[in-house]
Amino acid sequence: MDNGSNTLDFCNLKVVSALGRGAKGLVFLAKINEGQNEKQWLALKVVSKAFVRMRNSSHCKRVSFEQQILRRFNHPLLPQLRGVLETEELLGFAIDYCHGGNLHSLRRKQSEKTFPVDAIRFYAVELVLVLDYLHSLGVVYRDLKPENILIQETGHIMLVDFDLSKKLNPKSPQLLSGISSPSSDSALLVDRRKRLLPGCYCCHSGIMPLDSDSQLGTNSPARSESDSVEKSNSFVGTEDYVAPEIITGEGHNFGVDWWSLGVVLYEMLYGMTPFKGVNRKETFQRILMKQPDLSGENTPLRDLIKKLLEKHPDRRIEVHEIKCHDFFKGVNWNSVLQIARPPYIPQNDVEDKAGFSRKDVESFVRKIFFKNDNKEEKPKENKVYNKNQNTVWVDKLTDNPTQNEDFLMF
Repeated sequence: MDNGSNTLDFCNLKVVSALGRGAKGLVFLAKINEGQNEKQWLALKVVSKAFVRMRNSSHCKRVSFEQQILRRFNHPLLPQLRGVLETEELLGFAIDYCHGGNLHSLRRKQSEKTFPVDAIRFYAVELVLVLDYLHSLGVVYRDLKPENILIQETGHIMLVDFDLSKKLNPKSPQLLSGISSPSSDSALLVDRRKRLLPGCYCCHSGIMPLDSDSQLGTNSPARSESDSVEKSNSFVGTEDYVAPEIITGEGHNFGVDWWSLGVVLYEMLYGMTPFKGVNRKETFQRILMKQPDLSGENTPLRDLIKKLLEKHPDRRIEVHEIKCHDFFKGVNWNSVLQIARPPYIPQNDVEDKAGFSRKDVESFVRKIFFKNDNKEEKPKENKVYNKNQNTVWVDKLTDNPTQNEDFLMF
């Protein structure tokens, strides 16, 4: 099953339950029924072909991109592609299942709904390492949030869900020399983005791309990793975690991931995101205008968060400065994954239940994404939310509400 070359089908795949859903797909808990991988639990992500066809072409490209990028990964904090699946109605792929849930649910289980500083440092180190690795591949992640940070059986994190990620092109020598300026087409696109902002297309709190990537030049001084690549102009992300330069449409690069890291660290420390408003418009206004409330004594962690949440991307702290920051004093970045002890080791075993058939899974996907069991009808908007507008409840393979906290929108 190396590099996802294995072809999966429902004859040798046992689907046990639904784990979560996103804007385009569902994730199921599954396992291989035969061979040496029989005891290996998998997370099977599937998308409806009919649903993707009814959207624009960028959705098809992103389904393909996520599989391609998974094949490139060789890192202990990133998933490995374990196989691909295709039926008449579905496209899918499998990665390793993480037994510990995600960082969002783990935080909510803490007594004060926050993490102690040592735990924050552990998860922050691993997030810096995995983002640095992605950036070394030229990939900007663009959707860092606790729901996408899973806890492996070992207690180490695994970053998942790459359908909003993008491969950034290296800058040409002319752009690196700073002699190029944004094109008139790019300027028009920025103007259009600002006019579109109040009514941006969002789905389940995630901002989906408007399929308008453009490459912008810059006259700013070179700043190592970020200034070695061209910028994307997509309007993409999750609203509480999105960087100011994405909202303004002025072009973004790797710096948006460091901003999102700052939001995640703030949430781990305070139990809430720093710019949450009563609605999307107010949240965006706060991201653009409001300084984060870093109440409490001045500590290295609060200083790091402040530097990560610098609104101007050219002044925002980047990877080399982050690794040298006082908050990480004493961290040996080359060996930390081998010697660091995770603050939480999952104890929950997976209950092996009777599997569901291909028809069961296809019918369930149709019910989630369409008004009724007719796959040619228009996609439906899911209206089942909890208080945080983050979670949809699913009981096994039905779309009825339950109290299963582990089934999350992503």
